[in-house]
Amino acid sequence: MAITEVLVPQLSESISEATLLNWKKQPGEAVEADEILIEVETDKVVLEVPAPSAGVLTEIVKGDGSTVTSGEVLARIDTAAKAAAPAAPAAAPEAPAAPAAESKPAAKSAAASPAAGKILSEKGIDPATVEGSGRGGRVTKGDALNATAAPAGASSGAAAPAPASVGLDGRPEQRVPMSRLRARVAERLLQSQSENAILTTFNEVNMQAIMDLRKQYKDQFEKEHGVKLGFTSFFVKAAVAALKRYPVVNASVDGKDIIYHGYFDIGIAVGSPRGLVVPILRNADQLSIAEIEKQIADFGRRAQDGKLGLEELTGGTFSISNGGVFGSMLSTPIINPPQSAILGIHATKDRPVAENGQVVIRPMNYLALSYDHRIIDGREAVLALVAMKEALEDPQRLLLGI
Repeated sequence: MAITEVLVPQLSESISEATLLNWKKQPGEAVEADEILIEVETDKVVLEVPAPSAGVLTEIVKGDGSTVTSGEVLARIDTAAKAAAPAAPAAAPEAPAAPAAESKPAAKSAAASPAAGKILSEKGIDPATVEGSGRGGRVTKGDALNATAAPAGASSGAAAPAPASVGLDGRPEQRVPMSRLRARVAERLLQSQSENAILTTFNEVNMQAIMDLRKQYKDQFEKEHGVKLGFTSFFVKAAVAALKRYPVVNASVDGKDIIYHGYFDIGIAVGSPRGLVVPILRNADQLSIAEIEKQIADFGRRAQDGKLGLEELTGGTFSISNGGVFGSMLSTPIINPPQSAILGIHATKDRPVAENGQVVIRPMNYLALSYDHRIIDGREAVLALVAMKEALEDPQRLLLGI
């Protein structure tokens, strides 16, 4: 017997513990090297735990839902063993074959993606009961979002999820525990509002110049760089230009000290099935428009699949939140501590504005800059937002560095 232990991956210094989701193998089953055995949920990401070597899973030390820390033993694999052969069927089975309807759930046993698995877990739905539309029958995020629990009394080969409870007035309710990510987000938002003196300043920006530039070059840009030319990269560039002029907006508070960062790590808020995550564009001042677009597109894809790494969600000196993609017209974003400011972007809409004494229609976007008034005075906040506005309305300034 040669035993190999399956360990909890190394977590970052800011994460003390994690929660196990659902084991994909049971004791006695064969596993292949690098086969995913279980997923570990932290307050930032879901980590996949692969089998360190091939063999037979002999013991599960920590069960579903257990709280674990870095390096803990989760299971043991016997690398010298082989899985036991399945038991022979009972002699002379004379009963008729089970109806197709009863065996149907077994046909839906293809694996679910991490994002889909999380959504189904929160809904209380067994992935084996969901018809997958992905490659090889894999259950996708879209399948999970559209899935509904089987009604009470419905016939199914899998155990039905627990029904919703009934409140005192007889109407249905369902109590679902917060995921680690949701609980951590709630904790950080409360921390931000209780520890920071948050104030928000607003301005509007005429997006016509950027829209014209994008319209003129978007096809050539995509052909050259293999990624679409969006708008967020311009906001990142404009923010960096303003942060260079007003360094305190890029600073953070540590006790009674102000830390001025000599680099520009910009957090980009991204929605995911598990909640809001903020991956970081490192050294954004050194990235081209194309490099920014590629990283943002990559962040979006991997956020949906729960594939963002811990190091990509740690740190940051300033954040950008784009509620406009969901139709938001105006908001007051909350600072992501220990940062001291955050830019909120909103939907661009045609509006009547006055230009040279004439009323004209222009594509306008409202910007909101929330800042920590403990270290950032109104003057610096307002001027930083004006600098972003000026850069966006005249994007050539970004290229010339003026």
